Amino acid sequence: MNFLTNILTEFFQFVEHGVQLIFSNPGTAYGITIIVITIIIRILLLPLSFKQVRSQIKMQEVQPKLTKLQEKYKNDPAKSQEEMMKLYKEYDINPMSGCLPMLIQMPIFIALYSVFYNLQGLEGASFLWISDLSQPDKYFILPVLSFITQYASMKIASTGQSGPQAKQMGTMNLFMSGMIAFMSLRFKSALVLYWVANNLMSMAQTYLTKAFDPKLKNKSAEQKVIDTKMPLGSTRKVNPKQVNDTANNKDNKKNNK
Repeated sequence: MNFLTNILTEFFQFVEHGVQLIFSNPGTAYGITIIVITIIIRILLLPLSFKQVRSQIKMQEVQPKLTKLQEKYKNDPAKSQEEMMKLYKEYDINPMSGCLPMLIQMPIFIALYSVFYNLQGLEGASFLWISDLSQPDKYFILPVLSFITQYASMKIASTGQSGPQAKQMGTMNLFMSGMIAFMSLRFKSALVLYWVANNLMSMAQTYLTKAFDPKLKNKSAEQKVIDTKMPLGSTRKVNPKQVNDTANNKDNKKNNK
């Protein structure tokens, strides 16, 4: 962890020196540097982020089958797990791929905590409404933003889920967002600013991935049509051709406007 902290410290100082050539105010330079570093880190994680979104779409696609397997083998957990792994293999799904970006970002977040804790010159640096980046936000704006952006980021990533799973995911999203907002009350504003900027970048990446990847766009459209045509908890089969036609008609209407 010390190795990563040292790298991020040197990288932060390098970027900050460059930003100071444009913004002479130290606080503004620090704030802009945090945002720039967030963007750079998200760009480096872009391949993993794309893979995460694709994995989430595939998981939503097979969710009805997973639910049936769990019901069928509810008295045989070992068999249920075996059949689920077969289904993952059939659809080329890695259940852990969705967690990988978060697992990679946590060491970065912890290292940045050390960077901002030991960074000289951060004390008294003001940025926007933040009077001191080395202290918690006294106006509580950053903790509120951390809650909103964290919840919105997870909500966008889980779009397309329905039924009990959607309810469970919604509860988990609220819990995690609330926990992060609570921790943000004590964290230095510089660290919370990074987290908020990171959430905004995550939301943008998820939206753009779904919007510009034709396969993911079609799958998302099909899932929305299925959700609107099937009552909650229904197991009625939906004609795939009908779903595709409805999704295509929606796209055509948008293009004609």
